[in-house]
Amino acid sequence: MPTALPSAEADAAREQSSYREHLGAELDAFLSEQQAVLQDVSMESLPLLDAVSALAQGGKRLRALLNYWGWRGAGGTELGLPAVRSGVALELFQSAALIHDDIIDRSDTRRGGPSVHRRFSTAHSDASWHLDGTHFGSSAAILAGDLCLSLSEEMFAAVGAQAAHGTPARRIFNRMRTEVMAGQYLDILEEVVGPTHEPERAVVRARNILRYKSAKYTTEHPLTLGGALAGASAELLDWYSRFALPLGEAFQLRDDVLGVFGDPAQTGKPAGDDLREGKRTVLVAYALALGGPSAQEAIAAGLGREDLDDDGVARLRTLMEDSGALAATETLIEGHTHAAFDALDQMPVDDVTRAALRSLAHAAVTRTA
Repeated sequence: MPTALPSAEADAAREQSSYREHLGAELDAFLSEQQAVLQDVSMESLPLLDAVSALAQGGKRLRALLNYWGWRGAGGTELGLPAVRSGVALELFQSAALIHDDIIDRSDTRRGGPSVHRRFSTAHSDASWHLDGTHFGSSAAILAGDLCLSLSEEMFAAVGAQAAHGTPARRIFNRMRTEVMAGQYLDILEEVVGPTHEPERAVVRARNILRYKSAKYTTEHPLTLGGALAGASAELLDWYSRFALPLGEAFQLRDDVLGVFGDPAQTGKPAGDDLREGKRTVLVAYALALGGPSAQEAIAAGLGREDLDDDGVARLRTLMEDSGALAATETLIEGHTHAAFDALDQMPVDDVTRAALRSLAHAAVTRTA
Protein backbone atom coordinates (compact mmCIF):
# COMPACT_ATOMS: atom_id res chain seq x y z
CA MET A 1 0.00 0.00 0.00
CA PRO A 2 1.20 3.59 -0.56
CA THR A 3 3.36 5.04 2.15
CA ALA A 4 4.41 8.62 2.66
CA LEU A 5 7.90 9.68 1.73
CA PRO A 6 10.10 10.77 4.65
CA SER A 7 10.19 14.28 3.18
CA ALA A 8 6.39 14.41 3.10
CA GLU A 9 6.22 13.31 6.73
CA ALA A 10 8.73 15.97 7.75
CA ASP A 11 6.89 18.66 5.78
CA ALA A 12 3.60 17.63 7.34
CA ALA A 13 5.07 17.77 10.84
CA ARG A 14 6.55 21.23 10.27
CA GLU A 15 3.36 22.63 8.79
CA GLN A 16 1.23 21.08 11.51
CA SER A 17 3.43 22.61 14.19
CA SER A 18 3.02 26.03 12.57
CA TYR A 19 -0.73 25.55 12.39
CA ARG A 20 -0.86 24.72 16.09
CA GLU A 21 0.95 27.99 16.84
CA HIS A 22 -1.44 30.00 14.67
CA LEU A 23 -4.41 28.23 16.23
CA GLY A 24 -3.18 28.99 19.75
CA ALA A 25 -2.51 32.64 18.92
CA GLU A 26 -5.96 33.09 17.35
CA LEU A 27 -7.64 31.41 20.33
CA ASP A 28 -5.72 33.57 22.81
CA ALA A 29 -6.53 36.77 20.93
CA PHE A 30 -10.21 35.85 20.71
CA LEU A 31 -10.47 34.98 24.40
CA SER A 32 -8.73 38.23 25.29
CA GLU A 33 -11.43 40.12 23.39
CA GLN A 34 -14.09 38.23 25.31
CA GLN A 35 -12.35 39.04 28.59
CA ALA A 36 -12.81 42.73 27.85
CA VAL A 37 -16.52 42.12 27.21
CA LEU A 38 -16.98 40.32 30.52
CA GLN A 39 -15.00 42.98 32.38
CA ASP A 40 -17.50 45.55 31.12
CA VAL A 41 -20.24 43.41 32.63
CA SER A 42 -18.53 42.69 35.95
CA MET A 43 -15.15 41.49 37.15
CA GLU A 44 -17.05 38.81 39.06
CA SER A 45 -18.08 37.19 35.77
CA LEU A 46 -14.49 36.50 34.69
CA PRO A 47 -14.30 33.02 36.29
CA LEU A 48 -16.68 31.83 33.57
CA LEU A 49 -14.16 32.74 30.89
CA ASP A 50 -11.24 31.51 33.01
CA ALA A 51 -12.85 28.06 33.10
CA VAL A 52 -13.40 28.10 29.35
CA SER A 53 -9.85 29.25 28.69
CA ALA A 54 -8.28 26.62 30.96
CA LEU A 55 -10.17 23.81 29.23
CA ALA A 56 -9.70 25.09 25.68
CA GLN A 57 -5.93 25.37 26.12
CA GLY A 58 -5.57 21.61 26.62
CA GLY A 59 -6.33 18.54 24.55
CA LYS A 60 -4.90 16.87 21.49
CA ARG A 61 -6.37 19.34 18.95
CA LEU A 62 -7.48 16.36 16.83
CA ARG A 63 -10.59 18.08 15.47
CA ALA A 64 -8.80 21.29 14.57
CA LEU A 65 -5.96 19.38 12.91
CA LEU A 66 -8.31 17.24 10.85
CA ASN A 67 -10.14 20.40 9.84
CA TYR A 68 -6.84 21.91 8.71
CA TRP A 69 -5.77 18.93 6.64
CA GLY A 70 -9.23 18.71 5.11
CA TRP A 71 -8.67 22.32 4.03
CA ARG A 72 -5.17 21.64 2.70
CA GLY A 73 -6.13 18.41 0.94
CA ALA A 74 -8.79 20.33 -0.98
CA GLY A 75 -6.30 22.97 -2.14
CA GLY A 76 -6.60 25.49 0.70
CA THR A 77 -3.63 27.79 1.26
CA GLU A 78 -1.01 26.93 3.85
CA LEU A 79 -2.02 28.31 7.28
CA GLY A 80 -5.08 29.93 5.71
CA LEU A 81 -7.09 32.07 8.13
CA PRO A 82 -10.40 30.26 7.42
CA ALA A 83 -8.82 26.99 8.52
CA VAL A 84 -7.40 28.62 11.64
CA ARG A 85 -10.66 30.24 12.68
CA SER A 86 -12.75 27.16 11.96
CA GLY A 87 -10.24 25.18 14.01
CA VAL A 88 -10.76 27.53 16.96
CA ALA A 89 -14.54 27.19 16.54
CA LEU A 90 -14.22 23.40 16.69
CA GLU A 91 -12.04 23.54 19.79
CA LEU A 92 -14.55 25.78 21.56
CA PHE A 93 -17.41 23.48 20.57
CA GLN A 94 -15.43 20.54 21.92
CA SER A 95 -14.92 22.41 25.20
CA ALA A 96 -18.66 23.04 25.47
CA ALA A 97 -19.40 19.37 24.87
CA LEU A 98 -16.88 18.32 27.52
CA ILE A 99 -18.24 20.73 30.14
CA HIS A 100 -21.81 19.58 29.65
CA ASP A 101 -20.82 15.92 29.34
CA ASP A 102 -19.00 16.05 32.69
CA ILE A 103 -22.08 17.51 34.37
CA ILE A 104 -24.28 14.80 32.87
CA ASP A 105 -21.82 12.05 33.84
CA ARG A 106 -21.08 13.62 37.24
CA SER A 107 -17.37 13.38 36.45
CA ASP A 108 -15.08 15.09 38.92
CA THR A 109 -12.01 15.05 36.67
CA ARG A 110 -11.09 16.12 33.16
CA ARG A 111 -7.62 15.87 31.60
CA GLY A 112 -6.06 15.08 34.94
CA GLY A 113 -7.58 18.06 36.76
CA PRO A 114 -10.95 19.05 38.21
CA SER A 115 -13.89 19.21 35.82
CA VAL A 116 -15.44 22.65 35.36
CA HIS A 117 -18.45 22.05 37.61
CA ARG A 118 -16.13 20.69 40.30
CA ARG A 119 -13.92 23.75 39.90
CA PHE A 120 -16.88 26.03 40.66
CA SER A 121 -18.20 23.93 43.54
CA THR A 122 -14.72 24.02 45.10
CA ALA A 123 -14.65 27.81 44.76
CA HIS A 124 -17.99 27.89 46.58
CA SER A 125 -16.62 25.75 49.39
CA ASP A 126 -13.36 27.68 49.68
CA ALA A 127 -15.21 30.98 49.96
CA SER A 128 -17.82 29.59 52.42
CA TRP A 129 -20.63 30.94 50.26
CA HIS A 130 -24.30 30.46 51.02
CA LEU A 131 -26.65 27.67 49.82
CA ASP A 132 -25.79 24.47 47.92
CA GLY A 133 -22.25 24.42 46.51
CA THR A 134 -22.89 21.42 44.27
CA HIS A 135 -25.86 23.13 42.65
CA PHE A 136 -23.82 26.30 42.19
CA GLY A 137 -21.02 24.31 40.55
CA SER A 138 -23.37 22.64 38.07
CA SER A 139 -25.22 25.87 37.33
CA ALA A 140 -22.04 27.84 36.70
CA ALA A 141 -20.63 25.07 34.52
CA ILE A 142 -23.80 24.96 32.42
CA LEU A 143 -23.35 28.67 31.79
CA ALA A 144 -19.65 28.18 30.97
CA GLY A 145 -20.62 25.51 28.47
CA ASP A 146 -23.28 27.76 26.97
CA LEU A 147 -20.69 30.53 26.71
CA CYS A 148 -18.44 28.11 24.83
CA LEU A 149 -21.23 27.34 22.37
CA SER A 150 -21.85 31.03 21.80
CA LEU A 151 -18.15 31.75 21.29
CA SER A 152 -17.80 28.79 18.94
CA GLU A 153 -20.58 30.17 16.72
CA GLU A 154 -19.06 33.67 16.83
CA MET A 155 -15.67 32.38 15.72
CA PHE A 156 -17.12 30.22 12.93
CA ALA A 157 -19.07 33.19 11.61
CA ALA A 158 -15.77 35.10 11.57
CA VAL A 159 -14.49 32.68 8.90
CA GLY A 160 -16.39 34.81 6.39
CA ALA A 161 -18.21 34.05 3.16
CA GLN A 162 -17.19 30.37 3.10
CA ALA A 163 -19.15 29.86 6.35
CA ALA A 164 -22.22 31.90 5.43
CA HIS A 165 -25.78 30.59 5.60
CA GLY A 166 -26.49 27.98 2.92
CA THR A 167 -22.87 27.14 2.17
CA PRO A 168 -21.66 23.50 2.34
CA ALA A 169 -19.41 24.33 5.30
CA ARG A 170 -22.23 25.97 7.26
CA ARG A 171 -24.48 22.96 6.65
CA ILE A 172 -21.79 20.63 7.99
CA PHE A 173 -21.17 22.80 11.05
CA ASN A 174 -24.88 23.06 11.85
CA ARG A 175 -25.53 19.36 11.33
CA MET A 176 -22.57 18.45 13.54
CA ARG A 177 -23.96 20.42 16.46
CA THR A 178 -27.47 19.01 16.11
CA GLU A 179 -26.22 15.43 15.84
CA VAL A 180 -24.10 15.74 18.98
CA MET A 181 -27.07 16.96 21.02
CA ALA A 182 -29.28 14.17 19.69
CA GLY A 183 -26.57 11.59 20.33
CA GLN A 184 -26.04 12.87 23.87
CA TYR A 185 -29.76 12.59 24.56
CA LEU A 186 -29.85 9.02 23.26
CA ASP A 187 -26.92 8.27 25.54
CA ILE A 188 -28.64 9.46 28.71
CA LEU A 189 -31.88 7.80 27.60
CA GLU A 190 -30.04 4.48 27.24
CA GLU A 191 -28.69 4.83 30.77
CA VAL A 192 -32.08 5.37 32.37
CA VAL A 193 -33.99 2.64 30.52
CA GLY A 194 -31.58 0.23 32.17
CA PRO A 195 -29.19 -2.51 31.02
CA THR A 196 -31.93 -5.16 30.96
CA HIS A 197 -33.88 -3.27 28.25
CA GLU A 198 -33.71 -5.32 25.03
CA PRO A 199 -30.16 -6.62 25.63
CA GLU A 200 -30.26 -8.37 22.25
CA ARG A 201 -30.30 -4.92 20.58
CA ALA A 202 -27.85 -3.28 22.97
CA VAL A 203 -24.94 -3.36 20.52
CA VAL A 204 -26.97 -1.76 17.71
CA ARG A 205 -28.14 1.05 19.99
CA ALA A 206 -24.69 1.59 21.50
CA ARG A 207 -23.05 1.84 18.08
CA ASN A 208 -25.64 4.37 16.94
CA ILE A 209 -25.00 6.49 20.02
CA LEU A 210 -21.25 6.23 19.51
CA ARG A 211 -21.56 7.38 15.91
CA TYR A 212 -23.69 10.47 16.55
CA LYS A 213 -22.55 11.50 20.01
CA SER A 214 -18.83 11.18 19.30
CA ALA A 215 -17.44 9.66 16.12
CA LYS A 216 -18.83 11.96 13.46
CA TYR A 217 -18.01 15.20 15.29
CA THR A 218 -14.58 13.96 16.31
CA THR A 219 -13.30 13.10 12.83
CA GLU A 220 -15.72 13.11 9.91
CA HIS A 221 -17.31 16.53 10.35
CA PRO A 222 -14.03 18.37 11.10
CA LEU A 223 -12.31 16.85 8.04
CA THR A 224 -15.20 17.49 5.67
CA LEU A 225 -15.72 20.96 7.16
CA GLY A 226 -12.17 21.96 6.26
CA GLY A 227 -12.61 20.49 2.81
CA ALA A 228 -15.87 22.34 2.25
CA LEU A 229 -14.30 25.64 3.30
CA ALA A 230 -11.67 25.12 0.58
CA GLY A 231 -14.27 24.24 -2.05
CA ALA A 232 -13.73 20.46 -2.13
CA SER A 233 -15.63 18.43 -4.70
CA ALA A 234 -18.39 16.05 -3.66
CA GLU A 235 -16.09 13.18 -4.62
CA LEU A 236 -13.30 14.33 -2.31
CA LEU A 237 -15.72 14.94 0.56
CA ASP A 238 -16.98 11.38 0.08
CA TRP A 239 -13.40 10.09 0.34
CA TYR A 240 -12.95 12.17 3.50
CA SER A 241 -16.02 10.52 5.02
CA ARG A 242 -14.93 7.03 3.99
CA PHE A 243 -11.68 7.60 5.85
CA ALA A 244 -12.82 9.67 8.81
CA LEU A 245 -16.02 7.96 9.94
CA PRO A 246 -14.47 4.54 10.65
CA LEU A 247 -11.51 6.35 12.19
CA GLY A 248 -13.84 8.23 14.54
CA GLU A 249 -15.62 5.05 15.53
CA ALA A 250 -12.32 3.30 16.22
CA PHE A 251 -11.18 6.33 18.23
CA GLN A 252 -14.28 6.32 20.43
CA LEU A 253 -14.23 2.54 20.87
CA ARG A 254 -10.64 2.84 22.07
CA ASP A 255 -11.78 5.56 24.47
CA ASP A 256 -14.45 3.22 25.83
CA VAL A 257 -11.91 0.45 26.40
CA LEU A 258 -9.58 2.89 28.18
CA GLY A 259 -12.50 4.03 30.34
CA VAL A 260 -12.64 0.53 31.84
CA PHE A 261 -9.19 -0.96 31.35
CA GLY A 262 -6.98 2.14 31.07
CA ASP A 263 -4.20 3.19 33.42
CA PRO A 264 -5.40 6.14 35.57
CA ALA A 265 -1.89 7.60 35.51
CA GLN A 266 -2.24 7.98 31.74
CA THR A 267 -5.97 8.58 31.28
CA GLY A 268 -6.25 11.16 34.08
CA LYS A 269 -9.43 9.47 35.38
CA PRO A 270 -9.95 6.98 38.22
CA ALA A 271 -9.95 3.30 37.21
CA GLY A 272 -13.42 2.12 36.23
CA ASP A 273 -14.93 5.61 36.29
CA ASP A 274 -16.99 4.88 33.18
CA LEU A 275 -18.61 1.97 35.03
CA ARG A 276 -19.49 4.13 38.04
CA GLU A 277 -20.94 6.74 35.69
CA GLY A 278 -23.11 4.07 34.08
CA LYS A 279 -21.90 4.63 30.52
CA ARG A 280 -23.69 2.31 28.08
CA THR A 281 -20.78 1.78 25.73
CA VAL A 282 -20.37 -0.77 22.95
CA LEU A 283 -18.10 -2.70 25.33
CA VAL A 284 -20.92 -2.93 27.89
CA ALA A 285 -23.42 -3.78 25.14
CA TYR A 286 -21.29 -6.69 23.97
CA ALA A 287 -21.09 -7.95 27.56
CA LEU A 288 -24.90 -7.84 27.78
CA ALA A 289 -25.32 -9.60 24.45
CA LEU A 290 -22.59 -12.22 24.81
CA GLY A 291 -22.64 -12.88 28.54
CA GLY A 292 -26.26 -13.90 28.81
CA PRO A 293 -28.52 -13.58 31.88
CA SER A 294 -25.66 -13.79 34.39
CA ALA A 295 -23.85 -10.89 32.74
CA GLN A 296 -27.05 -8.88 32.54
CA GLU A 297 -27.65 -9.40 36.25
CA ALA A 298 -24.09 -8.41 37.21
CA ILE A 299 -24.12 -5.32 34.98
CA ALA A 300 -27.52 -4.25 36.29
CA ALA A 301 -26.19 -4.56 39.85
CA GLY A 302 -22.93 -2.67 39.28
CA LEU A 303 -23.27 -0.26 36.36
CA GLY A 304 -23.96 3.33 37.42
CA ARG A 305 -23.23 2.79 41.11
CA GLU A 306 -21.23 5.73 42.42
CA ASP A 307 -20.07 3.59 45.35
CA LEU A 308 -18.77 0.78 43.12
CA ASP A 309 -15.48 -0.20 44.79
CA ASP A 310 -12.31 -1.54 43.20
CA ASP A 311 -13.44 -5.13 43.70
CA GLY A 312 -16.70 -4.37 41.94
CA VAL A 313 -14.82 -2.78 39.04
CA ALA A 314 -12.57 -5.84 38.85
CA ARG A 315 -15.60 -8.16 38.71
CA LEU A 316 -17.12 -6.25 35.81
CA ARG A 317 -13.78 -6.19 34.01
CA THR A 318 -13.50 -9.97 34.38
CA LEU A 319 -17.03 -10.36 33.05
CA MET A 320 -16.17 -8.28 29.98
CA GLU A 321 -13.10 -10.36 29.29
CA ASP A 322 -14.66 -13.76 29.97
CA SER A 323 -17.80 -13.03 27.96
CA GLY A 324 -15.75 -12.07 24.91
CA ALA A 325 -16.94 -8.45 25.04
CA LEU A 326 -13.42 -7.00 25.18
CA ALA A 327 -12.24 -9.22 22.32
CA ALA A 328 -15.30 -8.31 20.23
CA THR A 329 -14.67 -4.60 20.81
CA GLU A 330 -11.00 -4.95 19.85
CA THR A 331 -12.06 -6.78 16.68
CA LEU A 332 -14.43 -3.94 15.85
CA ILE A 333 -11.66 -1.41 16.43
CA GLU A 334 -9.36 -3.37 14.13
CA GLY A 335 -11.99 -3.53 11.39
CA HIS A 336 -12.71 0.19 11.53
CA THR A 337 -8.97 0.94 11.57
CA HIS A 338 -8.34 -1.14 8.45
CA ALA A 339 -11.27 0.53 6.67
CA ALA A 340 -9.92 3.98 7.51
CA PHE A 341 -6.39 3.30 6.35
CA ASP A 342 -7.59 1.56 3.18
CA ALA A 343 -9.61 4.67 2.29
CA LEU A 344 -6.66 6.91 3.08
CA ASP A 345 -4.42 4.94 0.74
CA GLN A 346 -6.84 5.60 -2.14
CA MET A 347 -7.77 9.18 -1.26
CA PRO A 348 -6.90 11.69 -4.03
CA VAL A 349 -4.76 14.06 -1.95
CA ASP A 350 -1.13 15.17 -2.02
CA ASP A 351 1.62 13.30 -0.18
CA VAL A 352 1.96 15.85 2.61
CA THR A 353 -1.76 15.75 3.44
CA ARG A 354 -1.77 11.96 3.30
CA ALA A 355 1.25 11.80 5.61
CA ALA A 356 -0.40 14.16 8.10
CA LEU A 357 -3.68 12.23 8.10
CA ARG A 358 -1.84 8.94 8.50
CA SER A 359 0.02 10.25 11.54
CA LEU A 360 -3.17 11.61 13.15
CA ALA A 361 -5.03 8.38 12.46
CA HIS A 362 -2.27 6.24 13.92
CA ALA A 363 -2.19 8.35 17.09
CA ALA A 364 -5.97 8.17 17.41
CA VAL A 365 -6.25 4.39 17.35
CA THR A 366 -3.11 3.45 19.32
CA ARG A 367 -3.42 5.97 22.15
CA THR A 368 -3.31 5.02 25.83
CA ALA A 369 -4.92 8.22 27.19
